[in-house]
Amino acid sequence: MPEHLLFLTGKLAEKNLHRVLEGMQPTDFSWQIQQLGVSVAALMTTDMIARRLKEYSDADRIIIPGRCRGDINKLSEQLGLPVERGPEELKDLPAWFGKEALTYNLNKYDIQIFAEIVDASERDINSILKRAEYYRDQGANIIDLGFLPNTPFPHLEEAVKALKENDFKVSVDTLSPNDLLRGAHAGADYLLSLTEETLWVAEEIEAIPILIPTTPDNPPSLYRAIEILEKADRDFIADPILDPIHSGFTRSILRYHDTRERFPEAKIMMGIGNMTELTHADSAGVNTVLLGIMSELRINYMLTTEVSQHCKRAVKEADLARRILYASHEDGTPPRLIDDGLMALHERKPFPYSYNEIADLAESIKDPSYRIQISKQGVHLFNRDDFFSAIDPFDHYSNIKIGDDSGHAFYLGVELARAQIAWQLGKTYTQDEELGWGCAVAREQEDKNKLKKSGPTMKKNPIKKGDQ
Repeated sequence: MPEHLLFLTGKLAEKNLHRVLEGMQPTDFSWQIQQLGVSVAALMTTDMIARRLKEYSDADRIIIPGRCRGDINKLSEQLGLPVERGPEELKDLPAWFGKEALTYNLNKYDIQIFAEIVDASERDINSILKRAEYYRDQGANIIDLGFLPNTPFPHLEEAVKALKENDFKVSVDTLSPNDLLRGAHAGADYLLSLTEETLWVAEEIEAIPILIPTTPDNPPSLYRAIEILEKADRDFIADPILDPIHSGFTRSILRYHDTRERFPEAKIMMGIGNMTELTHADSAGVNTVLLGIMSELRINYMLTTEVSQHCKRAVKEADLARRILYASHEDGTPPRLIDDGLMALHERKPFPYSYNEIADLAESIKDPSYRIQISKQGVHLFNRDDFFSAIDPFDHYSNIKIGDDSGHAFYLGVELARAQIAWQLGKTYTQDEELGWGCAVAREQEDKNKLKKSGPTMKKNPIKKGDQ
């Protein structure tokens, strides 16, 4: 008979554990799962297991979470069965059993991205199309044409038609009823924004209106507009308006929650530019948290911008975040260990080798070429003759013996600088490879690769092979 395994887990991981084990089929063992009443599996202890585990007589072996603390030998004696710690991360369970590693499908999402060209009224048609293509490449679903204050947009109709001819979905973004009508008659798919005072525009067009309150602190005006269009059986999207921090941000989040409570089936939009643009923090984290709120509240439309330099990857970040959050929601687990693309500054396991392991490796080196590795203790430079550790690369200067080889000096300088950055931020460093920055530099890396293919460039490593 095949071995029967009992897997112990917590509430949050139970569903995902089922999915992982079912995805591993066929296996040479049978299995069952027992959830012990703790929310987070990593918070289990062997003492807790001994107290709570009641039914286990059918098991041949018990697998507990990898981060479970306590003496498993003592637990095994108490239960009269072999007890083993599994891997620390649930996604590594298939590999732990010699199976193919778990991967997530990031092709699905349920949030549509409106990307605003905020200065569309000042751009010519070619410039608008070029920007729209960029947004589409980054993951946008709808191109939003913005109006600058006191700036006429005489070519609005031409811009809408040009975008439609190039297979874009288009939104016109203005409070002017006349310009909304112009955009709709030219073929726009969405009109942003209508209030209860301009709701009459919706009666004259086929485009889907995005509704907003007359002022952000007047949600009843939005609710009235929603009720009117619901009674008319008219399609619409509601946007309660997200305010910046210290201008009502928390209160505005509650407005979104209240709108969802009042209108369980309504389509809702969140415009996140007031947060990303007006908060000098890395936009990837801001985007992810806001999209997490949207995922919980079933808000299926977002409007974003890329005006400030620190927001120049906002659409790309939002695109990846919505895919990660969809996978997270489907699995019923937190959005972790699905994809590392949003971790631009830090990494989960930046130091794969300890100081002692690197020192042991250095003992086996038989040539004079320098190797560079990092650990929690710092940046390590070594070859067959020497082993040096430092936090500041300049401290290695007097240790390096390369004579007058300027190419070698340049190469080591670049690599030591990368190693220091990786050590400071907590990133993975691999000699001769660029540091990873997630989706934050994906576009630049693609452009760099194209340049390498299109023409000559300086050799990356102008030294002998042994340094690689």
